[in-house]
Amino acid sequence: MSGTLAKIAEIEAEMARTQKNKATAHHLGLLKARLAKLRRELITPKGGGGGGPGEGFDVAKTGDARIGFVGFPSVGKSTLLSNLAGVYSEVAAYEFTTLTTVPGVIRYKGAKIQLLDLPGIIEGAKDGKGRGRQVIAARTCNLILIVLDVLKPLGHKKIIENELEGFGIRLNSKPPNIGFKKKDKGGINLTATCPQSELDTETVKSILAEYKIHNADVTLRSDATADDLIDVVEGNRVYIPCIYVLNKIDQISIEELDIIYKVPHCVPISAHHRWNFDDLLEKIWDYLKLVRIYTKPKGQLPDYTSPVVLPYCKTTVEDFCMKIHKNLIKDFKYALVWGSSVKHNPQKVGKDHTLEDEDVIQIVKK
Repeated sequence: MSGTLAKIAEIEAEMARTQKNKATAHHLGLLKARLAKLRRELITPKGGGGGGPGEGFDVAKTGDARIGFVGFPSVGKSTLLSNLAGVYSEVAAYEFTTLTTVPGVIRYKGAKIQLLDLPGIIEGAKDGKGRGRQVIAARTCNLILIVLDVLKPLGHKKIIENELEGFGIRLNSKPPNIGFKKKDKGGINLTATCPQSELDTETVKSILAEYKIHNADVTLRSDATADDLIDVVEGNRVYIPCIYVLNKIDQISIEELDIIYKVPHCVPISAHHRWNFDDLLEKIWDYLKLVRIYTKPKGQLPDYTSPVVLPYCKTTVEDFCMKIHKNLIKDFKYALVWGSSVKHNPQKVGKDHTLEDEDVIQIVKK
């Protein structure tokens, strides 16, 4: 572990010394690829020992979504977590064996949302101490909240972002628009559908050579960077939405608050006074993009109390059936749907029909 960290520090120092220009792009690309490979060793340690990446962090993923909270010790993160859980939590929401990292489950708009505290991510920031468990947990979150002190946000923000980046977590970004396919022969074929400011054939070849890849088709569909290409080759990146929660707004002026409101992905709050929790929860809901589907048993009114909650990328009738029970799809004949996803109410649909938020569904079996 310490050997890997020393190598990482060495490469980072060399990158900091290297001037960024057209002539050095090739060399920097190579260094970035080496750095990514070393960092992967930190995320997934080789061999036994150390108890494996998930050891000790057996918080089962329950509910409809999982939110990870990251922040330095002094920023009021624990106050925010306990006040959120205190206000919106169900009674006996602690369905876990490990309470050290989980303040609880809150219910919001009918969805059960798990809140996870991820303290170890930044505490051992640069020395690799005990972060395997939190990293694995962070990578399984549907949303990350970075809690910052409104009086000194920028330094902390940068450190946390860099740490998460190093663990292959990309915040508020989409996967790079790069096609990549390994082949058995034929060398490296590079196609660019638009002008490139950083990547040329030589740089692409040297980055791929670092991964011992000498035959592949690479298609750049946007102006891509060396980092983008490395992300695609590594193939273990996760793309997670993130909200920056600026705490302690009771200590700043109205004018300063107006400025903060214009910052993208930001919500100003006071965890202590429970100010602006509504705004925060509303933004959490927007970023999670959950879809609620209400069920209607035959001859009865729809049940609006406990929706079936689906992630926005899996909202077909088949996804709905699978969430309830995998046998349901075997007996499926058709579904009746009321709501914004259909042209008339009710409409008869098949299993491929895509449902929208607050649709009502009745499953008709064979």
